[in-house]
Amino acid sequence: MGNVLLLTGTTGFVGSALLSELKKLSDLRVVGAVRSGVSDDSVVVGDIDGSTDYSSALNDVNVVVHVAARAHIMRDEVADPLTEYRKVNVEGTLNLARQAADAGVKRFIYVSSIKVNGESTSACPAFTVEAIPAPEDPYGLSKYEAEVGLRKLAQQAGMTVVIVRPPLVYGPGVKANFLNLLKLSSTGLPLPFGMLSNQRSMIYVENLVDFIIKCIDHPAVANQTFLVSDGNDVSLRDLVVLMRRSMRRAPRLLPVPVSLFKLVGCLTGKRALVDRLIGDLQVDSSKARTLLNWTPPYTLEQGIELTVDDFVSRNKP
Repeated sequence: MGNVLLLTGTTGFVGSALLSELKKLSDLRVVGAVRSGVSDDSVVVGDIDGSTDYSSALNDVNVVVHVAARAHIMRDEVADPLTEYRKVNVEGTLNLARQAADAGVKRFIYVSSIKVNGESTSACPAFTVEAIPAPEDPYGLSKYEAEVGLRKLAQQAGMTVVIVRPPLVYGPGVKANFLNLLKLSSTGLPLPFGMLSNQRSMIYVENLVDFIIKCIDHPAVANQTFLVSDGNDVSLRDLVVLMRRSMRRAPRLLPVPVSLFKLVGCLTGKRALVDRLIGDLQVDSSKARTLLNWTPPYTLEQGIELTVDDFVSRNKP
């Protein structure tokens, strides 16, 4: 394993969980690249874009794990979302990668997104690494463009690149739509998901962290791309059942037809949101499992229970 690792995004959901586990490795020193603030194990680099200077953060670094990004925003209010995503996710990523290569870094691990593959597998097989990328929104496109640039850099420089595309990541402290579903499930109210048998891949944050750590020094991952998941896809119906079971509540699901959800989506102008709610998004993570002999340390059920326990503890009256 490399002696010094530079990690970006240390204050984010995935980055903070990864930092916590990396600090447990006795033969690895971790340096965090942060926008602001001072600590013994971090270097302030400011905002991430194409001009960020990482020279003070890359001293003696062997491996870079790049988690920081402009995250996906459902209702982006900026005038030109793609330009804003590109500043951070494309220009910022490639700027760091070029400086890392010049500094002698041997491996660059990039946390991308399944959105590079697309938004849905409702009309196609599960996404694979070999599938033609088909990003549908500015965030997914920016992640794809960063991947393309990193692969070109890997061909030109003596630095190997590893790309990891996770689907929805959940776990203690999760936010956005997953948190909204936790809140909804905690009410105990009847929910209209009883007939939703869609299949979606997800990954518990500690499973993703475990995989990234394996990529730090594994010889087989050089210049490879991986799709990762818990390996147990779940419908919205069964996800709510798991959440409510962990909350010691009855499922209380109403058998509302899928067609009614689609009608509501059309009438309210929220078809895309409804499609994400009721559609499929499955990934084939077999490459990650076979090439690295990797097994997620947590099952889906364990991940949901730990996430719910954290949610309940945060929301005690």
